[in-house]
Amino acid sequence: MYQMTDLSRLLGSYMEPAQISRVKRAYLFGAKAHEGQQRMSGEPYIHHPLEVARILGEMHMDHQTLQAALLHDVIEDTPTAKEDIEKRFGKSVAELVDGVSKITMMRFDTSEEKQAQNFRKMIMAMSNDIRVILVKLADRLHNMRTLGALPAAKRRRIARETLDIYAPIAQRLGMNSVRLELEELGFASLYPMRHRILTEQVIKSRGHRKEIINKIRNALRRRLRQEKIPARILGREKHLYGIYQKMYEQNLSFNEVYDVYAFRLLVDSVDTCYRALGVIHNLYRPVPGKFKDYIAIPKANGYQSLHTVLFGPYGVNIEVQIRTHEMNEVAESGIAAHWLYKTGSSTADRHGAHKRAREWLQNIMEMQVTAGNPQEFLSNVKVDLFPESVYVFTPKGKIIELPRGATVVDFAYAIHTELGNTCTGGRIDKRLVPLGTQLKNGNVVEILTSKSATPNPGWLNFVTTARARAAIRHYLKTLQHNEAISLGKRLLIRELQAFSLKYADIDKEQLQKLLEEYKLDSEKDLLGEIGLGNRMAPLIARKLITTEGQERKSSPGGTAPLAIKGTEGMVISFPKCCYPLPGDPILGFVTSGRGIVVHNQSCKNVAEFQHQQDKWIEVEWSDNIQGEFPCGLAMDVTNQRGMLATIASAISSVGANILNVDIKDRDDRYTRLTFIIEVRDRRHLADVMRRIRGIRHVSHITRK
Repeated sequence: MYQMTDLSRLLGSYMEPAQISRVKRAYLFGAKAHEGQQRMSGEPYIHHPLEVARILGEMHMDHQTLQAALLHDVIEDTPTAKEDIEKRFGKSVAELVDGVSKITMMRFDTSEEKQAQNFRKMIMAMSNDIRVILVKLADRLHNMRTLGALPAAKRRRIARETLDIYAPIAQRLGMNSVRLELEELGFASLYPMRHRILTEQVIKSRGHRKEIINKIRNALRRRLRQEKIPARILGREKHLYGIYQKMYEQNLSFNEVYDVYAFRLLVDSVDTCYRALGVIHNLYRPVPGKFKDYIAIPKANGYQSLHTVLFGPYGVNIEVQIRTHEMNEVAESGIAAHWLYKTGSSTADRHGAHKRAREWLQNIMEMQVTAGNPQEFLSNVKVDLFPESVYVFTPKGKIIELPRGATVVDFAYAIHTELGNTCTGGRIDKRLVPLGTQLKNGNVVEILTSKSATPNPGWLNFVTTARARAAIRHYLKTLQHNEAISLGKRLLIRELQAFSLKYADIDKEQLQKLLEEYKLDSEKDLLGEIGLGNRMAPLIARKLITTEGQERKSSPGGTAPLAIKGTEGMVISFPKCCYPLPGDPILGFVTSGRGIVVHNQSCKNVAEFQHQQDKWIEVEWSDNIQGEFPCGLAMDVTNQRGMLATIASAISSVGANILNVDIKDRDDRYTRLTFIIEVRDRRHLADVMRRIRGIRHVSHITRK
């Protein structure tokens, strides 16, 4: 069993004696706090914090991180308070321990909510001190190493969480060796049968590969020596989870994935990297399109290397990575290399892993501010953790890294939230393109904006970055809230009129009592609740007019219908079941969370919901209608070439916009076309239908 003396010996290789003494004090405090506690495996609990400290000691982490590792469970699992730790070991250590500790004092409705809230707390702690995630990753790594002692269901849950969250975070922070071990252990616990079969296949195949690997390595070594390039050549074994993922995602057999020979060349300088690349391209022909230069353009986690794929001997492909020794250390240790280099080299901050990790955390914190709840935040972060990068340029030449599939809108939000909120179009390589256009490596992207432009809900259908998605949702939520307040006020004024009471004359004390009853903070919150349909305006009006148990009698005139202008935004919607238009007789149905849904009085849903009389509200079209409204048109046309284009042109000529078209063959002679178009009112629709009826081969047309 690993002992404190073993840890002291490890720390002695890079830490001052006074610092080691502080680490020992933390060990003694933790051992006393956990005295009598055991892990599921039966060993003393302090063994786990000691192993976590060992993992961090191998990364050459500082003494405060090691102290936090030894104390990371005392707040959660013992009566020790954060204040006790701060008093004995200082504020930094106390904050690190608190950041890693789970939330135990709060109650959650679901395990998903608990996981999301814990993750949110950890990310917020990381923003103050990035060492929090290093302790958490070391904690998770040792837990995964000892997962066998837990029940099968718990093993699977923890393994899934590790593969979904912690392994991707390790990759994002450049900690490749930690990421690989987390993935291997997670794979073995989540899919034990698949892991066993793949392990057997790899062992069986190694014997056939050994001779080929040695021949390729010797050929590479000879050629590099001829060119006087000193290099260390390492064979790279593909790890099991990577093989499994490739087989699963690309529907490949084991032999198709494993029949690739991988090598890593470690050299002394960046210049030598490119010289070595030229040498091996001269030895074996490169596969077109498979060269990647991550030295000139590093990955988001600071990773740097040259990647190439070669047509090797014996009909096999050879993957080669070329990097310096320092790049290799950063590739394996990521942000931990920041502390590793601090102990004996002036190159501590030369690599960008630490800086890029902080930039990533800054983006994550922006998402945290705009996310509506912890689950949405966790969902956004998961999106952000799985990027396959594409590199594009601003007009001034700055490199922007985005996930593969990212669009012009994603690019705009990557530059600045305000730029994304006001973008109207874009230019890719000086050519105008729609906002949903996907970006490719090397594109030069320029964003066109307008002060009056606002985010479109439709953007959520094509954006890929978590930052863009979070910013758009935040804007739309704010917009909906403001619209809900406006509509709620109109609805309340309308109900108060039935009691001959003006909105300005509402008794403030009565209003305050109502806010306290509903646990709302302000008058605007109450109006927003009414506008969204979460509170019924007639009930609120009655509560507001009741004074000292006496209620006013309603005026004989009753309430006037609510006027619909068409510009109310998201809190008033027009459903697809009947597509009501200005001029149609209409009714409003109050729906919780959506505001008012306006139906045509002849709609079948009106009869279906008749039993919910309290939710129906009288509405009418305003005299001053603005905007355009969706409407459905169905028509039978003779099967003739060009008919769709002819009808679309006719619709456009009358000033109507086509939103969608559906085509279904009725028989060999006729086709049913269903258009969803936008028109101003019934008169405008009549003009469209008249123009379409004038087209030859249109036999029948009806409004849907």
